[in-house]
Amino acid sequence: MAINVDTVYQRVLAVANKEQRGFITPLEFNLLANQAQMEIFEQYFYDLKQFGEQHGNDTVHADMLNILQEKIAEFEVHNAAVTSGTTLPTNLYRISSVYHIASSIQYMADRLTRKEFEEYRHSPLPMVTIQRPIYLLESGNIEVYTSIDGGTPSNLTSDVYVNYIKQPDTVYWGYVIVPSTQNGNEYPLNNAATSTNFELHPSEETKLVYKILELAGFMMKAPDLAQAANVKQSQTIQQQKQ
Repeated sequence: MAINVDTVYQRVLAVANKEQRGFITPLEFNLLANQAQMEIFEQYFYDLKQFGEQHGNDTVHADMLNILQEKIAEFEVHNAAVTSGTTLPTNLYRISSVYHIASSIQYMADRLTRKEFEEYRHSPLPMVTIQRPIYLLESGNIEVYTSIDGGTPSNLTSDVYVNYIKQPDTVYWGYVIVPSTQNGNEYPLNNAATSTNFELHPSEETKLVYKILELAGFMMKAPDLAQAANVKQSQTIQQQKQ
């Protein structure tokens, strides 16, 4: 599932033109489109946390949780190999789980901080085993450790995998410049072959349009456009919740 980038751009232009706020260039749109997509994407996790803390058990609460989980599921990546046991995927947003495979058996790893790991290394109590590997996450890299019979932990460099949530791909409204048949002026025409669509759930199309318009209003120093878009966006969110 995806949201067509040209459809969103044309809707944005139509509203901006109606509000007499001028033309939003492809460069401006591509910049704002990616910012809007990322803000909506990150809101999923905030909302998920909020709903999780409410501990509701009614149908509406359960439905909202299911909808959020369905939207996030579009970005789930499973069984991705970790290069050299240390380099994580470049599009990683957050890790769901880490595991090591030994003798065709999958062993889930627990996360430790560097401080916890150093304390463990000086402790006589065994924490790391083949059946119970651990991992550290620092500066975009991962270190996974296992141990034979609770001995000195060894850093794994192969057979390490992650399940994770990826970041949305970069949105791009591709175009070519063509002359107008009416006045001879040049204008951008969408090139679907070089375009990249939004990865958000299709239900987010209207929210995307007004989020981009809100951002455009601030960029263009048009507070009335930003305010109108914000109101429309709030109405869309309330309708989705209902």
